[in-house]
Amino acid sequence: MAKGTKEIKRRIRSVQSTRQITKAMKMVAAAKLRRAQEGAESSRPYSEKIKEVISSIAAGTKDFSHPMLESRPVKKTGYLVITSDRGLAGGYNANILRLVSNTIKERHQSKDEYMVFVIGKKGRDYFRKRDIPVVKEVTGISDNPTLSEIKEISSTAINMFADETFDELKLFYNQFISAIQQTPVEKQLLPLASEEVITESTTQYEFEPSSEAVLEELLPKYAETLVYSALLDAKASEYGARMTAMGSATDNASDIIDSLQLEFNRARQAAITQEISEIVAGANAQS
Repeated sequence: MAKGTKEIKRRIRSVQSTRQITKAMKMVAAAKLRRAQEGAESSRPYSEKIKEVISSIAAGTKDFSHPMLESRPVKKTGYLVITSDRGLAGGYNANILRLVSNTIKERHQSKDEYMVFVIGKKGRDYFRKRDIPVVKEVTGISDNPTLSEIKEISSTAINMFADETFDELKLFYNQFISAIQQTPVEKQLLPLASEEVITESTTQYEFEPSSEAVLEELLPKYAETLVYSALLDAKASEYGARMTAMGSATDNASDIIDSLQLEFNRARQAAITQEISEIVAGANAQS
């Protein structure tokens, strides 16, 4: 039995309203994506300059060593995970959280062997529901994040590594490839890979009070910069994923409206045919 035309019209209006919302969200995400890409690109010269100065110090310092560059036997691991505060972004959060969960299951037998730092409500809620220990969390990150927003959590993680609370720190986030492609990645944050940090530098600097003292300040800042760069990359990935998801939702809504419109036309045609039949039958009965 065909559905009543009133019910179909109500559904069409409902889907049209949803399509307006998803289309607007797609446009907003596209605008935020452009700004996020610009932010990620503008942060790179800063991290490159810090790396250059560190390389210059290392090149001019005999017997160069630092706790943040030295590997030690891994008894406990820290995980810093970057997610979003909101959903409606396709598989953005699910993909990175699945990678973290699988990694923890493969590498650890007990909760005493790891601890988690998380950025974003989605990650926080996910770990809480699964009773996974979260040492520190940050939520409410702005659309255009600043280093100060994640300085506390990154400093805490770095200091705990320096204090040997854990022996390595892994960073998980969605790497931005394009507006339609974001890849969940795992990167080692600490100890810093010495062969990546210490490269040949052509620039010579003079340091006060000493190169070692400057190094003590710069290495933690460099690690914080790596976290910040990952956050900016993750933000671009979030907006790209949301733009794609809302675009697909808008297309699906259009398909549903077309289908409902066809159903409405058929129901209306059936109703008209039935009315004509009733009129003809009544006329025949009176003749």
